[in-house]
Amino acid sequence: MSLVSASFDVPDMGDYARDWALVDVETSGLMARRDRVLSVAVITIGPDGEQTGEFSTLLNPGCDPGPVQVHGLTVERLRGAPTFDQVAGRIGAMLQERVLVAHNAQFDYDFLAYEFARARMWLPVSQRLCTLALNRQVDPPTDDMKLGTLAAHYGVPQQHAHDALDDTRVLAGILRASLREAARLDLPLPLVTCPPRAESQFTPQPPKTPCAYRNPGRLTPGEPLQQGMKVAITGETAHARAELVGRAVAAGLNMMTSVSRHTSVLVTNEPASGSAKARRALAEGVPLIDEHTFVRMLTDVRPGTAHEATAVAVAPPAEPEAEPVVGPVLSAPTTTSAAPVREAAALTPAAPGAGVPAPRQPVPSVGTSDKPLAGRRVLVLGGVHADAAAARTRIVELGGSAAVNLSASVTDVVLLEGGQGDRRMSRITALELPVHDLHWLTSPTATAPAAAALRPQEPHVMPRGGVIDLPMPHSRPSPEWYVTAGWAPQADYEIDVVAFLLDEDEQVTFDEDFIFYGAPESPAGTVRLLTGGPAEQTIALNLASLPPATRKVVIAAAIDGAATFGTVGAIQIGAAPGSSGAPLARATLDAATTERTMLLAEIYRRGPVWRLRAVGQGYDHGLDALARGYGVDIAD
Repeated sequence: MSLVSASFDVPDMGDYARDWALVDVETSGLMARRDRVLSVAVITIGPDGEQTGEFSTLLNPGCDPGPVQVHGLTVERLRGAPTFDQVAGRIGAMLQERVLVAHNAQFDYDFLAYEFARARMWLPVSQRLCTLALNRQVDPPTDDMKLGTLAAHYGVPQQHAHDALDDTRVLAGILRASLREAARLDLPLPLVTCPPRAESQFTPQPPKTPCAYRNPGRLTPGEPLQQGMKVAITGETAHARAELVGRAVAAGLNMMTSVSRHTSVLVTNEPASGSAKARRALAEGVPLIDEHTFVRMLTDVRPGTAHEATAVAVAPPAEPEAEPVVGPVLSAPTTTSAAPVREAAALTPAAPGAGVPAPRQPVPSVGTSDKPLAGRRVLVLGGVHADAAAARTRIVELGGSAAVNLSASVTDVVLLEGGQGDRRMSRITALELPVHDLHWLTSPTATAPAAAALRPQEPHVMPRGGVIDLPMPHSRPSPEWYVTAGWAPQADYEIDVVAFLLDEDEQVTFDEDFIFYGAPESPAGTVRLLTGGPAEQTIALNLASLPPATRKVVIAAAIDGAATFGTVGAIQIGAAPGSSGAPLARATLDAATTERTMLLAEIYRRGPVWRLRAVGQGYDHGLDALARGYGVDIAD
């Protein structure tokens, strides 16, 4: 089967013609560092689109095969199959010097990386391509991005779902069609660089047991320690540090590796040492005690107040709302965007139980009188950042959705000054998309969008400051929620998406609750950072498994270097249940011109329900200052 459509000659495919290695794995679970690969299939395809190799095998994982009802791989079927280390060499040879392709590629890549590490080998992959990320850029009119759904949309036959070899053959057809669409839209491929990963760095530390008690605040002189107090240690100690920490944790204290304004006490034998922790404690007024006093006080730690256990509820449908947004308390003044979120979101609070989006309705073919752009997706080109941001805000006010990239779902283009020189204009002209000037947004007239651009159900468009509840299905286990941030790809800056797991004090419980590129997974694996390409990153959250101490998850973005969000332009966020689920909600966020960090979204508990708020609040300072506001010190 050729990957190259008859409508494209191979030389015209350019960046789309590569050596590909299409991969699918079936696994005993969802956590790569814990679970094992049960079967693997690899198909190699050359730049001319012709298949050059195929290999598939069952594998004996040496453990329970997990959800047999999903993959059908029982212990009996796997008995006698080779172990991964016996086939690693052959798989490695097929992956060598090829781009690894998979549907939800980070999942397959991580599982293979762990299996190669267990076999004491390197995974020979330098680049990967995710067909999920590619199709999020293409944005076909499908209900979701599942492999079977895309196969049906692109006319690819599927015979045996969750069979590694058949799924890989289906993937080949989806890649072929997706590359054709990417070429039609002139989209850059979302290739992810995969540097070698040392095993010691690749294997995360064992999860830290979360403290079961709320922080009662500062230690009062002459009073005993209380369970839940946040305690940090600095400098040399007579006892081994691990012993002190172990005894304190056993007593119910929350041992921290950094100092913040919520630290209860700092243990140090040298108050004038000038260490970073001592300096921060002095600045924040955190009390100090020496090691001898701390050891003595560990014999009489008073009972604390347990974190409130909050069950995750199934949210009934209701209307969306908006609420004020409160950012982190920072140690130094910061500059925020010109239009505070409080003003944008100052709406009357909804009745108890409200806040979830109404069921998504079929898209109207023509906008109503009060929402003339309903069902339309509009791309703004050109203009200074402030003018482009104002145009995108107006599009949302008129019921439309503001796009940040050209995709199959774009129905209209608005040209501001200089927009005619955008490299995408030639493709927009070839696609015969309607092009308007700024005056069109004053009183738009819209014909029915092309049928191919519509999907049966559109995501709820959230304004800046808008809030929705995240409905949980009755079935268990509940799916992860994926909050994906995307932006217009450029070569002269990098954006890092991060997450902070916060307690009642709007602080991280411990440093590992800061999720970023250097630590992309929380200790228990409940929050993960996923990279879909150079212009897309996702925070995946298992809300049902978050510890009771976690009351809020803040998702933010930071620009590396001197660039600002005025250079980047808008960032689009979308929230979907599961990695390939249909987006429930979407927001397009514009910061002002000078910001280097921006709060994108907050997911927080309100009674038994988890809510998502689109924030869009920017700050002039860097990621280190933002992290300190949440109680994390980033080492230089």
